[in-house]
Amino acid sequence: MLFKKIGIIDENYEYKADMFVGTEGEHITYISSEAPEDEARFGDTYDGKDKVLMPGFYNAHGHSPMSLMRGYGENLPLERWLYDRIFPFEDKLYGDAVYWATLMTMAESIRFGIVSTSDMYFFIDDMVRAISEAGTKSNVSRAITNFGAPVEESVSFKEAKDVIRSYHGTESGRILVDASAHAEYTNDLAMLKAIADMAKEFDVRMHIHLSETEKEHKECIERHGRTPAEVFLDAGAFDVPATAAHCVWVTDSDLDIFKEKGVTVASNPVSNMKLASGMCKVVPMYGKGINVAIGTDSSASNNSLNFFEEMKIFSLTGKVTSMDAAAMKPQQVLRSASRAGALSQGRDDCGLIKEGFKADIIAVDVSGPNMCPADDMPNDLIFSADGKDVCLTMVDGKVLYKDGEYTTIDIEKTRVETNRAKQKILSSL
Repeated sequence: MLFKKIGIIDENYEYKADMFVGTEGEHITYISSEAPEDEARFGDTYDGKDKVLMPGFYNAHGHSPMSLMRGYGENLPLERWLYDRIFPFEDKLYGDAVYWATLMTMAESIRFGIVSTSDMYFFIDDMVRAISEAGTKSNVSRAITNFGAPVEESVSFKEAKDVIRSYHGTESGRILVDASAHAEYTNDLAMLKAIADMAKEFDVRMHIHLSETEKEHKECIERHGRTPAEVFLDAGAFDVPATAAHCVWVTDSDLDIFKEKGVTVASNPVSNMKLASGMCKVVPMYGKGINVAIGTDSSASNNSLNFFEEMKIFSLTGKVTSMDAAAMKPQQVLRSASRAGALSQGRDDCGLIKEGFKADIIAVDVSGPNMCPADDMPNDLIFSADGKDVCLTMVDGKVLYKDGEYTTIDIEKTRVETNRAKQKILSSL
């Protein structure tokens, strides 16, 4: 496809007007202010009037099947939300419910410009089926918990190994598999070490929850005399590339560990605030050169996958926690939403509008009143734009959504089946 006379957010996250961008196969192969000599080689053309092309979003932490629980556990702190509402509901899950819920989440993700998600859950076979059909990318992981049971008796540990063997690198690399220790408080030290050893054995990345709440953080110190980050470090979890979700209550010494070991922090600002868990202090992380990406968490604790909203709140929390209005430069925030997430997933050729990179790109309609007049496009995309302004989503050069139409998902059937699955589970509780 050839995008003609379109504004772009370039590889430095600066705005350029009236550009030509061409994609061939899975890649971006042409970027210039001048039209290419042979326009026909790019196939279809796209009129860029009142549009901005930017890298698609890489959601660094999610639980896609939990769209079934959207709105189900409102106005509760994390522990009560989990034990009173979520865990009982999850006990009734079944394969087709997970499939339809994941497909609904992929539809919402595509609509809001998310091209890839780091997904931690179970029923991975059904999740992968939905993700593959949708055409999106994902780093899936089977979350492992043992609550003190022997490693050799853990069903989730065995399933995690099977998932890596079955799906890592499938769908031409769109599907990757991470190892996942759900959290320090759901696993004993023997299991944390076993999961780290598994990640090294299969040469995959690690995805964990870490210091999401003050209670989690303090109780870990009471149990082990160390922070959750220190426990994971000692277990070897950071000997492979790792993404640590939340990191709301981490210490300065924890940040030094992240910097030394190359750990990505996946900040989930809306979910953390909604559950009153706190706010991730991103500015010191940026200051130390830590790779900070953005996650939505699930739509059960967020209620929306609107990534423009997520970027805005992410930026605002950084300004408030540092009490510095000049903090969180738009280029930093846009990088966290795209390139930082791609790197956290091990997708080195993704997350930028750059020749040779994968064509994971979105077009944003900037003709609406919320974008007029536009003064500083990178800043306006964070603070004025909305997810519903996305008018095209492309993954590996394939258009998945354009002007209200999905090309890979029957959205009406998905809505019906997702609602049916939720009602079936509710009737069994």
